Amino acid sequence: MDSIQIGEIKIYWLRGGYTHFDGGAMFGVVPKPLWEKKYPANEKNQLANVTDPMFFQYLGKNYLIDSGLGNGRLTEKQKRNYGVTEESFVLEDLAKLNIAPEDIDYCLMTHLHFDHVLGLTGCSEEGYYSIFPNAEIWTSEIEWDEMQHPNIRSKATYWQENWQAIKGQVHTFTKEKRFNDAIKMTHTGGHSAGHSAVWFESGGELAIHMADIFPTFAHQNVLWVTAYDDYPMTSIAAKQDIFKRTFGKNYWFLSYHDARFRAVKIGGNGEIDAELKIENRN
Repeated sequence: MDSIQIGEIKIYWLRGGYTHFDGGAMFGVVPKPLWEKKYPANEKNQLANVTDPMFFQYLGKNYLIDSGLGNGRLTEKQKRNYGVTEESFVLEDLAKLNIAPEDIDYCLMTHLHFDHVLGLTGCSEEGYYSIFPNAEIWTSEIEWDEMQHPNIRSKATYWQENWQAIKGQVHTFTKEKRFNDAIKMTHTGGHSAGHSAVWFESGGELAIHMADIFPTFAHQNVLWVTAYDDYPMTSIAAKQDIFKRTFGKNYWFLSYHDARFRAVKIGGNGEIDAELKIENRN
């Protein structure tokens, strides 16, 4: 499986599912002739998107960032609407690393939209259950509140069955949560009111996972935001702030959704200096 080394931390991408979202939804008001040059659509005007969680170990603890689509959680209609061609192999990939679901200590949830959270919960004849029963599940306080009390728009992605079985494991933060000397989460808002980013600093090396305010590396233009973003101006402001602090500073940008690249480095001139392509997804 694909991996990247950030100082003492080796990050692995796990196969969490494969979707094909509408191109117009992925790029919002950006005209198709512009975005299609960077991210070609299929005959249905859909863009390939992976939903691949990241796994890493640090100071004896096992971490996941987001959780993928899970298995058996979507109806056939939902699979068709979201262009799902593959469900999750997260547990199989963890097994290759000699990690059982019970071994996960932390799940860092950038947000709780269905394509990020489905993999936390399984379904059996007895009902829903937690896939990672011993994990602390971390997300922002705003995100957790909206997950339980969605509005007329967000109820399409915040489903009750995605939180009821894990509610006893959920921990929240307001602005920032630092887990140790190398890893922290920060609230950004934008894509959702409670959306967050994950930062890494280890051995003098730097990385950031901006999740869905930077869903593909074609979204490098701060004005290019998805139609799924509930607060697009907040996404734009967050991207401006983060890019100002990271471009040209030797950061790796890590992706959960990009179907071509796992990570890129972006120079002070906005040009990609280094890239890690998806090579070993099967």
